[in-house]
Amino acid sequence: MYSRREFGVAALGALALPRALMAAVDSRVRGVRLGVQTYSYRDLPRPDSGDMVDVIIKAMTDDGLGECELWSPQVEPRYSPPGEGRMAADSPEAKGAREGLRAWRLETPLDHFRAVRKKFDAAGLSVFAYNYSFSPSFTDEEIDRGFDMARALGASFITASTTVSVARRVAPLAEKHKMAVAMHGHSKVDDPNEFATPESFAAAMKMSKYFKVNLDIGHFTAGNYDAVAYIREHHADITNIHLKDRKRNQGDNTPWGEGDTPIREVLQLIAKNSWPIRADIEYEYKGAGTPVEEVRKCYEYARQALA
Repeated sequence: MYSRREFGVAALGALALPRALMAAVDSRVRGVRLGVQTYSYRDLPRPDSGDMVDVIIKAMTDDGLGECELWSPQVEPRYSPPGEGRMAADSPEAKGAREGLRAWRLETPLDHFRAVRKKFDAAGLSVFAYNYSFSPSFTDEEIDRGFDMARALGASFITASTTVSVARRVAPLAEKHKMAVAMHGHSKVDDPNEFATPESFAAAMKMSKYFKVNLDIGHFTAGNYDAVAYIREHHADITNIHLKDRKRNQGDNTPWGEGDTPIREVLQLIAKNSWPIRADIEYEYKGAGTPVEEVRKCYEYARQALA
């Protein structure tokens, strides 16, 4: 295992190499593909250029993680979604920003996304999924465009925080593009329009053979469900899981090992059965360090869980 100093020296040495010669970063442990949902790096400073791609690539390289589920706001222009406190949802500013983002999505050449993919490729990293969360505000054209973006990025599938009602609009477009969409679950088990319960995931998969599950085992645990039992029964329908720790009964996010989520048991189950389920770190608790430092702690926890 690298010490912090040795890791820093190795990273600097890698930067000195021509980027085209950098070997692929392999963060698999016992066959389990450990990666990161780049939402984990959401609090890293955005450069004046507005381009977060280089920031994400450096963070992943520093953490030693070779693949990611790329969060769409990090490749899109800065946008203040309603609810984040910077503008009222019904204000002219919010409506203008939303229309601007829609226009950007529909009009930006796909070469923009191919260029992003090339940057990841050059760093020895891969984008295996594009997290493009369809909301009720999406037009059908905007939904459709997401599949083109994902393919240009080299992603194998889309992950989405969405609702059951919006998923019905997505289904025919997933069929058109023949690309899987994995529904990300939260813990709002009392809302039948949310993806949170085993029944809601089952309802999605009845809509399209291209609908799969992106199981967030922290949220699933907070909703008082058994992630180990669900994965054992439905592993063939799960593209990837999100690793985080939460308490049961809608409890808080916690540093890993302090909550009720069976992170170790889930990882051991996937490894034992050689299931091709990717396991993505999603850093959400309030850590003492930087996002890069906290993601690195989570990666080390996962590695030890698989030892």
